Amino acid sequence: MDTQAPSSSMERASVFLKRISGPSWLMFALIVAHGTWMSWIAVDLYRGLGTFAYDVGLYDHGLWLLSRGHAPFVTLMGRNLFGDHASVILLFLVPVYWIIPGVPTLLVLQSWAIAFGALPLYLFAKRLLGHEMWAVAIGVMWLVNPAVNGTNMENFHPDGFLGLLLPLALYAMSEKKWRLYGVAVFLILLVKEDVLLVLVPLGVFVALKTDVRKGLLTVLASLTATLLGMFVLMKSLIGVPTRNGWRIPFGGFTGFIKEIFTHPVNVARYLTSEDRPLYLFQLTAPLAGIFLFEPALTLVAVPVIAANVVSTFWYQHSIQYHYSLIIIPVLLSATVVAASRMLPHVRRVVLSLVLACSLVTFVTWGQHPLALNPREVLAGGTPVSVAGREIIQRVPKDAVISVYDALTTHATHRKEIYFFPNPFSALFYGVDDSLAGQRLPAADKVEYVVLPRFMDPGLRKIWAAVEGGFIEVDSNDYWQVFRKK
Repeated sequence: MDTQAPSSSMERASVFLKRISGPSWLMFALIVAHGTWMSWIAVDLYRGLGTFAYDVGLYDHGLWLLSRGHAPFVTLMGRNLFGDHASVILLFLVPVYWIIPGVPTLLVLQSWAIAFGALPLYLFAKRLLGHEMWAVAIGVMWLVNPAVNGTNMENFHPDGFLGLLLPLALYAMSEKKWRLYGVAVFLILLVKEDVLLVLVPLGVFVALKTDVRKGLLTVLASLTATLLGMFVLMKSLIGVPTRNGWRIPFGGFTGFIKEIFTHPVNVARYLTSEDRPLYLFQLTAPLAGIFLFEPALTLVAVPVIAANVVSTFWYQHSIQYHYSLIIIPVLLSATVVAASRMLPHVRRVVLSLVLACSLVTFVTWGQHPLALNPREVLAGGTPVSVAGREIIQRVPKDAVISVYDALTTHATHRKEIYFFPNPFSALFYGVDDSLAGQRLPAADKVEYVVLPRFMDPGLRKIWAAVEGGFIEVDSNDYWQVFRKK
């Protein structure tokens, strides 16, 4: 029996591998290539000092504290990691941090999660379109979408995991694999307190189109998780259920609703101001607007799109940032459903158009090295980057430090770290901006300060007011290290 088992296992594995079609292997190869490529870009961005305290530094510091048995009070922002957002999914990364802690770990995990989001979309399209190569094309549309790659280029956020989990939920829903759907929805709920913006309409869609009970459970679970995340977890940690009320114009939610009825012209002007119309165009153009032929599923994405457009925070209406990632799986799935209902010859033309639009926008609106206007960042091997990474490593590991922002992510594995000018002059610190400009009590504990030789006048002025209490102990052509006298 023992001698037969290995052979039998190998035979079963061989049969399984032979069943995988050529297009499926191609899709897998593209996923691996994309994950590797984006990981390399992200890590080189880190090595080139292109990562900062907000946001990847916050997550790295909080996870390191948790993995070492400390409360996750992130001194970079002056609040608990889970008071910033109810991103309970980060707890799954604590065991990873026992082994390979660091910003590169987060960046690589995010790159691979987003890359593998193409797989459930491929499987979703494979059944509906009945053609594996067109299903591969759908996977490619995901991998080259500028909003998807914008998330990868924007440091790390827990939202990056939605790039895998939401496509998985959509695939499971279409196949009526309810256990898989339940797992995907459960994990989505752990990502952030505001995922109800997509899960509630998804639950309504499921209830109306597939299974009433499963849909209503999705809605109920979404509402419950949001209330617990905001009014139990976040409020207990920072005193308020959300820090983002200021992002709603005209004085908040009630003020915005009142303005709609009392001064609709003002609202119309606001919604067409800045780059909001361009944002909507950049969301829809890669998919040629074909999802509009499947309005029911498209409506699942509308609350998130509306929230992004209405927000006063311009990051939300830019495809360069993570706020748009959650929209793309829904619109791409709606594109697949719409195409599946077309006559075969029309479908070929339409999908060819969508693929062409996706590839063109990948080049024209991307930030990656293959784009027409790539993001301008320092390479990891440039002298200023190398000098910065070297000098920060010479600062004692247990010291309380204040560091120029670009170096914070290279020194977060300690109990207390501040990005300069904190804590000498508070900036983006605490629950709100009430502390802005104030000297924080922690300023008396800072033992080392690491700064570039050349700073803007504002930072230089703040340093001039406190540098008398420090002495230079290390330096190179680009950076200086000061120790408390």
